[in-house]
Amino acid sequence: MGNITNDSAISLAQKALNGLSYRKDLIAQNIANVDTPGYLAKEVNFETAIKHVMSGNDSIQQKKTREGHMSPNEISGSNFYNVRNRPGGSLRNDGNDVDIDQELVEMSETELKYQALTQVITKKLSILKSIST
Repeated sequence: MGNITNDSAISLAQKALNGLSYRKDLIAQNIANVDTPGYLAKEVNFETAIKHVMSGNDSIQQKKTREGHMSPNEISGSNFYNVRNRPGGSLRNDGNDVDIDQELVEMSETELKYQALTQVITKKLSILKSIST
């Protein structure tokens, strides 16, 4: 039997869990900066990269567009974390666009996705364990 760390589903799930964890951290950062003048809410998108890998493209193509950029070999998996300013939102007078209600909804949704994925992985590992014994 092969090594379960080489299982593509487990590997993909691990990337998704890492992305969801990073999203939770970013949302917490947004919430912490709700009263910081000039702060713009951030969001992270890793789902596009995961869909790309799932479609059969095993690698994400990275491009060095400026001399100061790190080469793709220097970046370990960070291509899954496409962080950008959250589009939309209303700027307050102080230049901050964090909407606490939206952040709390995003945090709840992210937590539910994390828990669901954790349960799926636990079930798969349980099945693999029962097969191997």
